[in-house]
Amino acid sequence: MAQTLLSFICVSFTIFVISTVVESRSRARMYVDSQCKSTRYPDTCVQTLLPYVSKRGLPSPKLQAQISLATCLSKARYMKTYMIMLAKNLNKTSNSGDYQAMAECLQQINDGVKQITQSFKELQQMGKDGDENFMWHESNVQTWVSTALTDATTCVEGILGNGISDSEKATIQARILKVKQLTSNYLALFTHFTTMYRASHGINVP
Repeated sequence: MAQTLLSFICVSFTIFVISTVVESRSRARMYVDSQCKSTRYPDTCVQTLLPYVSKRGLPSPKLQAQISLATCLSKARYMKTYMIMLAKNLNKTSNSGDYQAMAECLQQINDGVKQITQSFKELQQMGKDGDENFMWHESNVQTWVSTALTDATTCVEGILGNGISDSEKATIQARILKVKQLTSNYLALFTHFTTMYRASHGINVP
């Protein structure tokens, strides 16, 4: 009898734990889904944020923006690495014009990575040095991220016909598309964060 009771208690406890975990994950997914509704690429947004929800609880709007921008920066650096490899190959196998176009594009991408890195530092500072500086930081972040994306997109489109194979073109296009999607989502989450912050702190947009 005692053994049967103990088994029942163990089974009941296991069911309770599993139910609690499932319910917690369900709430986390619902929360992330609701935060990503305002983005242009919600599926990508959910994939970006969901892993951090399970580890850190429900992230604040600012943390969501930080996670999104950090992911964007990681992909931009990954693309930069790939472009460096292509530039080295072009330098060995193609004419000087093809290599020069790639080198100039790579410089723009490198500048863009630096701008996104600076934007991340600026984002971390927002709200820490007084509300009077909040909108200044906000403007800097929006300008730097948007400029980085525009410059990278323009230069990549300009080199796709210069001594690059079809498979390399497809890889470049896929990677720049991913960066575009992440940037678009970041700007939406960033706008959500700044809007809520300004409203809660009584900061009026001039």
